Amino acid sequence: MPQSSSSQTPQIKSRLGAILRATSGNFLEQFDFFLFGFYAPLIAKAFFPSENETAALLNAFGVFWLGALMRPVGAVVLGAYIDKIGRRKGLIVTLSIMAVGTVVIAICPTYATIGIAAPIIVLIARLLQGFSAGVELGGVSVYLAEIATPGNRGFYTSFQSASQQVAIFVASILGFVLSESMPAETVAAWGWRIPFFVGCLIIPVIFFLRRTLEETPAFLAMKKHPTASEAFASALANWRIILLGMMIAVLTTTTFYFVTVYTPTFGKTVLKLSTQDALLVTLLVAVTNFIWNPVGGAVSDRLGRKPVLLAIAGLSFVTAYPALHWLVTNPSFGKMLAVEMMFSFYFGVYSGTMLGCLVEIVPAHVRTTSFSLAFALAAGLFGTFTPFASTWLIQHTGDKASPCYWLMFGAALGIAAALIVYRGGQTIEQREPVAA
Repeated sequence: MPQSSSSQTPQIKSRLGAILRATSGNFLEQFDFFLFGFYAPLIAKAFFPSENETAALLNAFGVFWLGALMRPVGAVVLGAYIDKIGRRKGLIVTLSIMAVGTVVIAICPTYATIGIAAPIIVLIARLLQGFSAGVELGGVSVYLAEIATPGNRGFYTSFQSASQQVAIFVASILGFVLSESMPAETVAAWGWRIPFFVGCLIIPVIFFLRRTLEETPAFLAMKKHPTASEAFASALANWRIILLGMMIAVLTTTTFYFVTVYTPTFGKTVLKLSTQDALLVTLLVAVTNFIWNPVGGAVSDRLGRKPVLLAIAGLSFVTAYPALHWLVTNPSFGKMLAVEMMFSFYFGVYSGTMLGCLVEIVPAHVRTTSFSLAFALAAGLFGTFTPFASTWLIQHTGDKASPCYWLMFGAALGIAAALIVYRGGQTIEQREPVAA
C-alpha cells in the first residue's frame, strides 16, 4: 500500500511517553497470565478438584492453554480492526476485553460453591483474555516499530517484551509478601485472589494511559486502510511469511513461559524447593529479562537479525538438556537460579531480536494482523502449552529434565525458519513481493 510522506502528518510528541502508554496494557496481560501460572496448583484445587493432584494441575494448565488458543482468532479479528481504525483505538479495545477476563477470574466462586459452573466461568474468562492477548502484543509491537527512530527499530520494539517483565516482577513481589505474611492454608483458601484484585485496581490507571495514547505518524500517513475482508485476504495470501514468523517466535514463547509461568510450579512441585525460593528466582528472572530484551534489540540493530537469532537458538538447543539435567540431579536454590539466568539471557536477547524481525518481514499495510497472527500462533500452539507439556513430559518419562525437549524443539524451529527467511542475505519479503 502506498504511503504519504506529507510533512503535515502529526509527529509523536514524546517517544518515551508513547512507549509507556503503549506498553501499559502489556502489564495487565502478563500480570494476570503469570498469576494464573504461579497459583495454578491452588486454582486447580479451587476450580478443578480431583483426587489426583497432577490431574488437577493438568486441568488448570489445560484451561490456561485453551484460553491461549483464542489468540489466533483475536489476532485475525482484532488485528484487522486495528489495521483499519488505528493503533490507538484498537489498543483501548484490547485492554477492555482483557480487563473483563481479569475481573471475572478474581471474583469467580469456587467449585465447592457453585459446582461445574465455576470451571466453565474461568474457562470463558481465559478465552476472553486469550482473544484480547492475540492482538495486544502484536498491536503494541507494531506501534513501537512505527514510532522508532531510524536504525533503532529492534531496540524500540524490544520494550514490548521488556514491559511484560515489570508485571512479572510486581506479581512475584506480591506473591512473596503473601507467602511471608499469611499461613499457607489461608493463601490456599482465598489469599491467592489478592494479587488478582490488585490487578483489578490498576485497570483504571492503565485505561487513562491508553486514552492519552497518540496515533502513529505511519498509520496517519497511509492513504488507504484495508477493510477487514482485505486484511483477511492479505493474511491468507501471505501464509508462508506468517508461518515462518510463527516458527521464529516459538523459541521466544516457549522459553518465556518456562522461565516465568512454569518456573514457580517447577520449583515447588518438581524440585521441592520452597515457595519463597521459587518466587525469588522468578523475581530475579524478571529483572534480567527486562535488561536483556533491549540489549538484544540494540545488538540486532547493529549486527543484523539473522546472526543473533541463529546464535541464541543454537546455544539453547545444545545447552538445554545439560543445564536441566545438572539442576534436577541435586536441586538447590543456587543451581536453579543459575539455570534460569541462562535461559533468561537466551529469552531476552532472542526476543528483543525476534520482535524487530517479525515487524520487518510481514506486509506493512496489514502489519498488525500479520504480526499478531504469527505471534499468536506461536504463543497459542506452543508457548502457553509449555506448562502443560512440561508437566506431561515429566509424568510420562520420569525424567525431571525432560522439559528441555520442548525447549529444544522451539530452538530447532527458530534455526530452520531464520535460515529460510534470511537466505541469500535478503528477507523473504524482499525476495517475494507481498500480495496486497
